[in-house]
Amino acid sequence: MIMELMVALDFDCCRCKEPVCVTLHCSGKGLAADQANVVAQVKVPRPHCEQVNQIFFEPTGQVRRVQPYCEVAYVPAPSIN
Repeated sequence: MIMELMVALDFDCCRCKEPVCVTLHCSGKGLAADQANVVAQVKVPRPHCEQVNQIFFEPTGQVRRVQPYCEVAYVPAPSIN
């Protein structure tokens, strides 16, 4: 069974500390599980300061953690040839 719900998240930006409010449309099998143990994450860019915030939240809209998102760039291994 796939559930769908709208979640409003309120948090402060990691860089500029300004308040941010986003509304997300969430869906998936994980929402039908025991919601006390469900945590989702989303990356939210802030156009004003260009910071991408990584938000960890519960289906209830409770924000658990906000941290700056840092994209990991992998360096390819050198070829033996």
